[in-house]
Amino acid sequence: MKKVALLATALAMVTTGSAFAADMAVKAKKAPPVVAFDPWDIAFGGAIMNDYIFRGITQSNHKPSVAVYFEPRYNVTKDLQLYVGVAGESISFPNRAAAEIDVYGGIRPTFGAFAFDIGVWGYLYPGGTCFFGAPTDTAGNPLSAECAANALLNGNVMKKDVSFFEVYGKVNYTINDNWSVGLNEFYSPNFLNTGAWGNYTSVTAKWTAPSTTFGSSGVGVYVSGEFGRQWFGTSDSFYGTGIASPLGGGPFPNGIKYADYNTWNIGVGFTYKVMTLDLRYSDTDLSKANCNAFTSDNTATFSSSYSSINPSGVGSKWCGAAGIAKLSFDLTAMTNLK
Repeated sequence: MKKVALLATALAMVTTGSAFAADMAVKAKKAPPVVAFDPWDIAFGGAIMNDYIFRGITQSNHKPSVAVYFEPRYNVTKDLQLYVGVAGESISFPNRAAAEIDVYGGIRPTFGAFAFDIGVWGYLYPGGTCFFGAPTDTAGNPLSAECAANALLNGNVMKKDVSFFEVYGKVNYTINDNWSVGLNEFYSPNFLNTGAWGNYTSVTAKWTAPSTTFGSSGVGVYVSGEFGRQWFGTSDSFYGTGIASPLGGGPFPNGIKYADYNTWNIGVGFTYKVMTLDLRYSDTDLSKANCNAFTSDNTATFSSSYSSINPSGVGSKWCGAAGIAKLSFDLTAMTNLK
């Protein structure tokens, strides 16, 4: 009987120990805390660059430029984002505009490996001055006293306000962790307020190096490139003179059909935390003559470069090959400021 009692006691102790062990295991596996979904986010950043190039053409007269942006975002779901933003860049335009101010907004839906971006972008150039040097344009339309009084030495002309807007659609396809490709489309009914419509289409590609390339340093690297084509319509009569006076060549009372052109760029970038250093080569196939007709470059000089829309021989270097070094930082409130 004593042996039976001892055996029963031992079994009871084992059973009790097992029960405690089970209880302890359950208590150790606490349910993860429920994190509320916060749809709001803010992205912001800035950059400094040795040259502000836009679609192959300098916006800063091949001089340094700074840029900043601020972009509130609302994530409807993890695959659908709404956004608005404002940005600013320092520029050097022939009309002496103070800066470029961008106001934009749109929607970014994602479907698997496809990321879309559809929206409207406004380019504002406050503080400009009209340069024409005559009381009427080539069609005989009267111009303001400011336009009549101010003239650029090389005969180019430019409006006081060259603000405009574009509608755009972009799609990026992520092939794998290293490769992605994209397609971009932009359209403006009045590009740079010239009276000419503008359409820009480009394809992009990007290769991102494996995260282990630089070990545990946190440095990332990528190589990317873009090839695009810009199409234009015909300007209004204001730009029908341009290079025609005083250097000769004859006016275009019906405006100028700007030359379409190709542009391309390729570069390498290095990332570390929120910083990016991008080194890039950019170029176009615009001649100096057609570049001058489009940009109204106030620094353009006689270069024996002629075209049907620029018969004076004045040529611009604003559309040629350029090297760009850009240091930028980008943060989001949800990721970087928690």
